[in-house]
Amino acid sequence: MAASSNHQPYHATFKPSKPTTNTIFSFKKTKLCTLAFVAFLCFISFLFGSWKFGSGLGGSFFRGDTTFAINNKAATTTKVITCQPNEKMTKTKTAAITTEQLDFTPHHVAEDGVTTSPVVKTYPPCNVSYSEYTPCEDPKRSLKFDRRRLIYRERHCPEKGEELKCRVPAPHGYKNPFKWPLSRDLAWFANVPHKELTVEKAVQNWIRHEGDKFRFPGGGTMFPNGADAYIDDIAKLINLKDGAIRTALDTGCGVASWGAYLLSRNILTVSFAPRDTHEAQVQFALERGVPALIGILSSKRLPYPSRAFDMAHCSRCLIPWDKFDGLYLIEVDRVLRPGGYWILSGPPIRWKKYWRGWDRTKEDLNGEQTAIEKVAKSLCWTKFVEKDDIAIWQKPINHLNCKANRKLPQDPPFCPAQDPDRAWYTNMDICLTHLPEVSNDQEIAGGGLAKWPERLNAIPPRISKGTIDGVTAQIFEQDFELWKRRVSFYKMVNNQLGQAGRYRNILDMNANLGGFAAALIDDPLWVMNVVPVEAKVNTLGVIYERGLIGTYQNWCEAMSTYPRTYDLIHADKLFSLYKDRCEMEDMLLEMDRILRPEGSVIIRDDVDVVVKIKRITDALNWDSQIVDHEDGPLHREKLLFAVKTYWTASKFEHNGSKSA
Repeated sequence: MAASSNHQPYHATFKPSKPTTNTIFSFKKTKLCTLAFVAFLCFISFLFGSWKFGSGLGGSFFRGDTTFAINNKAATTTKVITCQPNEKMTKTKTAAITTEQLDFTPHHVAEDGVTTSPVVKTYPPCNVSYSEYTPCEDPKRSLKFDRRRLIYRERHCPEKGEELKCRVPAPHGYKNPFKWPLSRDLAWFANVPHKELTVEKAVQNWIRHEGDKFRFPGGGTMFPNGADAYIDDIAKLINLKDGAIRTALDTGCGVASWGAYLLSRNILTVSFAPRDTHEAQVQFALERGVPALIGILSSKRLPYPSRAFDMAHCSRCLIPWDKFDGLYLIEVDRVLRPGGYWILSGPPIRWKKYWRGWDRTKEDLNGEQTAIEKVAKSLCWTKFVEKDDIAIWQKPINHLNCKANRKLPQDPPFCPAQDPDRAWYTNMDICLTHLPEVSNDQEIAGGGLAKWPERLNAIPPRISKGTIDGVTAQIFEQDFELWKRRVSFYKMVNNQLGQAGRYRNILDMNANLGGFAAALIDDPLWVMNVVPVEAKVNTLGVIYERGLIGTYQNWCEAMSTYPRTYDLIHADKLFSLYKDRCEMEDMLLEMDRILRPEGSVIIRDDVDVVVKIKRITDALNWDSQIVDHEDGPLHREKLLFAVKTYWTASKFEHNGSKSA
């Protein structure tokens, strides 16, 4: 199918452009002198060789099993056999050796005497019913699990042998998303063909269906005047302009309008919500070009390190904050930075005005707010302000006074010795996560952060305090310079990476210190930085301290996101990290699932690994090319540049099947 793009196609087989000169007469005199000198040396060498090996200009040279003589008078060639052929060499073969073409076909013979040849594997398209397939949040599989505390809506991945070995199709009529910032307000209906939200949330102004498009007016349940006006109300209560708040978390995000409108204030938000059976709220957010993941507060920790977010938010997110001994607020406390803010709007805030509309009793709502206040106090949070529909609490900058003042028996105890950053399939506990020790009550636990944008390149506290094994301030600075140079090379090979707006949603599958994302910070895009749980060093906390966002992931499993999430995927030494851990083809099929049609891939790894990868990407119908390391061909590390070709499910399939 022809691509429905609004940009110039990029092919991985485009060669890097070479510098050109302004005129054909640009050679310098020094270059001409050098050429003349080299030609003179060649001529002298030729004369010397001719004199040594023959009379006059006559001579001879040896090639293979024959000696050729050049006669200076007749300019004819004669052939003289200088070695005897072995028993297997026939006269016919000797005569044809100079004209017969070389055969590079492998002739490996198996034990049974049958010649073997490489098996070319293919990956057919999946049925259109898988066009929105999220392997670890599959609604059909989730029904097998406990419904208590919504555990069934957490991650539950396919067992070994259950993985799909086919390519997930885009729905018929799929188009490349609108460019940012237009995509914040518009998305193609064909890309997410669901009208449920336009009916269910019609009065709340979340989303409208207009012909072949969706429009996002920026409304929400608790901000009928739009997300921008709602954020303005928050900005009157806490400072959103001075750069002190850079990373935010939106729980139960809907279509992520809060995070979308915070971007204009240089605040980067991770928005998450559970996978819906039909509504696909997170999928809408990603189509808009807004960072989002599928996720839920249930029994496991959120996949983020401790002290990650400057601000957390819930606007009628329907999370029972007062239940289970305050377990979910305890988890928010873990990921919230010292001095960070938690914002709550919606039930039970301002219940005296809204209790009839919420179809709940005054006693019920009053009891809920009292319980939330009690949990917040047990965490040593301070009620910062409550005005109109918004309440804001602030986490203390350290636990020095908290340890001395918490005497109530119902307060959650401090957690025993543990890694507070560990968060992949880790159970939540009813205990308060320790903040790093301080020497006085004015010191910020874990170290203070520079304000944005200086924060990006300042030495992160986790590094300056020596808590990241093997990473020093010098290594951090070298990494920053390294990735600036590498990204510059990437833009030379893939010239569309340098075109503002061509790529919006980017995934770095093995982010380390976030250098790749930092080098792209001036471009209108965002990067989801992934630190694999198998990485030798957990650096995700450093990434958040830089003012970037990310998540943990085991790449032997699927990512918690919808198909066609990312415009560009970057993988640095990822496949070497996962060697002998899981199948390379499963990792590449997952990349194919979450990559948009005409999306790009950059993989860097050892040459042997890259060659194996290319065999599989060819079978996936990606257009790919192996490129030398930016420092030259002598490096074993090579780069694979690839583009996922545009294809969709057929119109017949689309009309004959329902989306999964």
